[in-house]
Amino acid sequence: MQKYLFSYHGGVPETEEEQTKVMAAWGEWMGAHAVAFSDAGAPCGAAMTVGADGDTEGGGPNPVTGYGIIQAVNMAAACNVARGCPVVTLGGGTVEVSETYEVDMG
Repeated sequence: MQKYLFSYHGGVPETEEEQTKVMAAWGEWMGAHAVAFSDAGAPCGAAMTVGADGDTEGGGPNPVTGYGIIQAVNMAAACNVARGCPVVTLGGGTVEVSETYEVDMG
């Protein structure tokens, strides 16, 4: 099994009613895929983009609003899980799916 990073972009509810609906959907989605998640992740707040030309507030043109890490047999399987994410299905946002690699630093 390979690990995949889910970077959530957008999909942040604006009203308390939307937040309640989205949180219920997150609970269902995470519960359905609990075995796959090696790190359930968390939402992200304020962001800075650091580059050679300086720091920029706001996280760039498409800031990350949260993350999670799953294990899947391949990229297609990971993307299939991401398609059901409430960020996509309810929030109009996107999930960037990135394969991760183990690196021996020793």
